[in-house]
Amino acid sequence: MRLIDEQFMATPWYGSRQMARHLRRQGHMVGRKRIRRLMAKIGLAPIYQRPRTTVPHPEHRKYKYLLKDLAITRPNHVWCADITYIPMRRGFLYLVAVMDWATRKVLSWKLSNTMEADFCIEALEEALARYGKPEIFNTDQGIVYLMPLSH
Repeated sequence: MRLIDEQFMATPWYGSRQMARHLRRQGHMVGRKRIRRLMAKIGLAPIYQRPRTTVPHPEHRKYKYLLKDLAITRPNHVWCADITYIPMRRGFLYLVAVMDWATRKVLSWKLSNTMEADFCIEALEEALARYGKPEIFNTDQGIVYLMPLSH
């Protein structure tokens, strides 16, 4: 536990996997589960930057959720899009997916290493080109989706 604590002071972003790797490189035969248990016992939790995938734009007003009681029974009635993140060794990749609510089919998807709006627009344009235009396109009110479209 002393070695874990010392290393954690130098690298507070180390979780149990990285800490176990570090200690094995130092010649200690330890597993990740043991390191996780010991870190929890002494109250250590890694700190790292969490992604901010849904950030409301301060200049846009919030809208009521209008799809609450809507029966969605056919393809191309309602599409949705959302962004999630994939943790990587050094940061995040962002994944946007455009889906049809009725069929649950992923119509298009794109990956990006930034939260710029471009990759979201590309995913939507690809879905529109392949499947036509939906009656309703639903997203959360994150800042990426509220950027003005050029067309």
